[in-house]
Formats: sequence, C-alpha cells, structure tokens
Amino acid sequence: MPFIPPGRHPVTPATRAGLGAAVVLLAAISAVEIAQGGRPEFIGLLAAVPFMAAVFAFWRTVLSVGALTTAVSLVFTAMDGEVGMVGMVNVAGIMVATGIAAAMATVRQRQADRIAELLRLAAVAQQAVLRPIGPQVGNLAVAGRYISASAAADIGGDLYEALDTPYGVRIIIGDVRGKGLDAVRLASIVLGSYRHVAYERSDLRTIVADLDRAVARSVGDEDFVTAALLEERGGTLTIVNCGHPAPLLLRRGKVIALEPPAPAPPLGFVPVAEPRVERLEPGDRLLLFTDGLGEARREGEFFPTADRGWRLLGHGTVADGLASLETALIDWVHGRLDDDIALVLMEYTGHAEAPAVPVPSWEVGTAGS
Repeated sequence: MPFIPPGRHPVTPATRAGLGAAVVLLAAISAVEIAQGGRPEFIGLLAAVPFMAAVFAFWRTVLSVGALTTAVSLVFTAMDGEVGMVGMVNVAGIMVATGIAAAMATVRQRQADRIAELLRLAAVAQQAVLRPIGPQVGNLAVAGRYISASAAADIGGDLYEALDTPYGVRIIIGDVRGKGLDAVRLASIVLGSYRHVAYERSDLRTIVADLDRAVARSVGDEDFVTAALLEERGGTLTIVNCGHPAPLLLRRGKVIALEPPAPAPPLGFVPVAEPRVERLEPGDRLLLFTDGLGEARREGEFFPTADRGWRLLGHGTVADGLASLETALIDWVHGRLDDDIALVLMEYTGHAEAPAVPVPSWEVGTAGS
C-alpha cells in the first residue's frame, strides 16, 4: 500500500464518478432553469449537488462543487431582475447544504482511512505470520501461495511453513476454524510452536502432541485447527494428517490423493494420527492445500483439482504451477471465493544428501502402484 501523507488523498475512480455525477446534476438543473426562461424556480434543487459529490469525493472537492453551485444559483437569481427573499433563501440553503455535505465527506473519509489502516495492519500481521518459503528447502523445490476470499484484505487462519531441520525437511499446512484477527492469532501460536518443536522432536507424532497442547491452551471448546505435517528425508516422505484435506501426489501424469491410514481429529481434539510413508521419485510433486480449494465451486460444481492437477501443476517451476492453479481457480469461480486458500507445491529434486531412512515394508504406501 503506497504511503499517503496525512490530509492528502488520491483521486480515485470513485472520486471522479462522484464529481462527475454532481456536475451532471448541476448541468441538468441549469438546463431546466434555462428552458424555463431563466426564472429561479428550481434553484432550490441545487442543494442536492454538493450532497451528490459528498458520497464519494473529499471535503475539499465538495466545497469546490458547492462554491460552483452557489455561483450558478446567484446567476439565476440575478437573471430574475431582482434579488428577492426567496432567491436569497435558496442561495443560503445551498451554502448551508455545502457545509453539511463537506462535514459528511470528512466523517466518511475518516472512517474510510481508519478501515484502510486496520486492513493494512491486518495484512502486515498476516505477512508476519506467513513468512515466504522456498524456493529451495533441502531436497525440495517449494512455493507457497495465499489466496484471500476478500479483495479488501489478505487475512485469515490458513497457515503453512517449510523448515530444513536435522530430521529432514518438515512442512506444515493448516487451517484455523474461523476468520479475522482471532484466527490469525491462533495461526501465529501454531506456527510459533511448530517453528520451535520441529527442530527438537524426532517424531512427527510428538510434534502433533505439542501443537495440540498449544491449541488447547489458546482456544475454546469448539475451536480447532486442521493440519497436515510432512517430513522428507533421503527420499522418504512421512505424512501425519489431523483432519486436513489429503495432499495430492503428482507423478508421471497422475494425481494421487495421499489419504491417511486412519482418520484423526484436528488439533485441539487430542488427535492420535497414524503416519503414512511414501517413497519419492525425482520429479514427484506434492500439492498441499486448505479446504477452501476443495470447496470452491460454481453453480454447485466443485473445482476439479484432481482432474486438472497435472496439467496445471506439472509444468515450469513450482511457483509457475501455483500461479496456473490460481488463475484457473479464479476463472472457475468467476472471481468469487467463499473461503481463503493456502497452497504449497513442492517438487522432490532427487539430490538427497542424507541416506534414506529404512522403512518397514508394511509402512510403505501404495501411491506408486
């Protein structure tokens, strides 16, 4: 958001529209007066002109419009040949209307400035919570993207993070129940805890337990956070899912949903999640997303993520893939989303620095089959 000095405001399309509407109204009333032979029969209607300008314009513009309107009313009054009591009352009424309209414009603009400042602070808070990730984290090329359902502000409870830890690359994606600053606050608590324990705990299930306690201490009985935690080490991918949409594996033109072995509740409800383990191949891509993507629809038809996944996400860099997905999604819903969406796309480069962790055969998933 560009810096605007106090007391100064940019000329926006809305301001131009308000000024244009006021000028059109002034011209229309003047035309009627002229058609009536110049007698000041309708100049009282000119009081509406500054109010029209006040709907969108700033107070200085309203005063300018009011001054022009007052001058026009004086001209029509003088054309009558004599300045009577009625004419002076009309002119005075226009001047009073100008003052009131300017005051209304001032109050409106102060409220608009306050809302803009709150939205700016909310956006700053969101950016502080969701730090940029990628483009390379360990053996993974990674890109993240946040798509807000509101054009006014990017603020919500969707979260993600990617860290290169002693236990491999660890990634979390989550979705806080609710919206607004409370959701951002809880997302910051989850991410703050995760950024600490991801370096300290050797097991993802222990991290889940730590995050669950952090959520339970910070929310009410009906609040929760869905989350999926991933760990990549030496080409072995481990996924722990707590009530979150299953990640999508993109491999050789196919899109495979990596469903958990058993369902687990979200953070805040003491989840006991069973890990899913996969072997990655060089070039594999994995899409993590929040439920805003799964719920995006038009005319009751959901966005076909699985059907379009490879065509949208399998080309260029991972950042290119997310850009293509966002464009297709916005086009699908005609620019109207019902919920915020967090997206993380990663690609396994295959240049493992650490030896693969031995995995019992019964733990290996079937995505490659």
